[in-house]
Amino acid sequence: MTTDLEGYFRRQTRPQRQEFTRVAIAAAADGIPTIGPVLGGLLTVLIRFGAVRRVLDLGAGNGYSALYLAEGMRGEGEIIALERDPRRAVAARQNLAHCSVKTNVLIGAAQEVLPGLGAPFDLILLDLDNTDYLYALEHCARLLRPGGMLVTDNTGFADAEPFNAALAADARFYSVNLLCLLPGHSPENDGVALAVRQ
Repeated sequence: MTTDLEGYFRRQTRPQRQEFTRVAIAAAADGIPTIGPVLGGLLTVLIRFGAVRRVLDLGAGNGYSALYLAEGMRGEGEIIALERDPRRAVAARQNLAHCSVKTNVLIGAAQEVLPGLGAPFDLILLDLDNTDYLYALEHCARLLRPGGMLVTDNTGFADAEPFNAALAADARFYSVNLLCLLPGHSPENDGVALAVRQ
């Protein structure tokens, strides 16, 4: 086994585009935790592999994660992003203005916006406050097409435990919850759950 595995895999991190780095720096200055380039790269890979065309980004922040989602879509499709903080939603709209895919940043809490959204989505990124995950799970199950994927960030937090247990027991999903080293993520050691809608 390679010595210093964490250091080794930090060195394997693919450099991100300058535009993405700029948005990440702005997020850090505003106290917004970001998914980082490794989880961002995973999202891009999943979207390209699945030929994803319609994405829901729950917890947009300033748009950093949506940039990686758009990168995978290669100019075709739509991203609907949700951000409860109006100021951050404005920043997300500005950062996504030149995306090659259609983007729409909605402002509001999950409980306000999710009931009004219509299916189907090919992929949902769930990155809200952990305390909202369990509520969002029902809507994610409703909104995802069969074979669609739910990617949930921050499953290593104690507040995510009710969601983790519910997802593992939910017959509507085939899921795996991974302990990950995610360089550039906040925090770098965290959990990520991948779930396919049955």
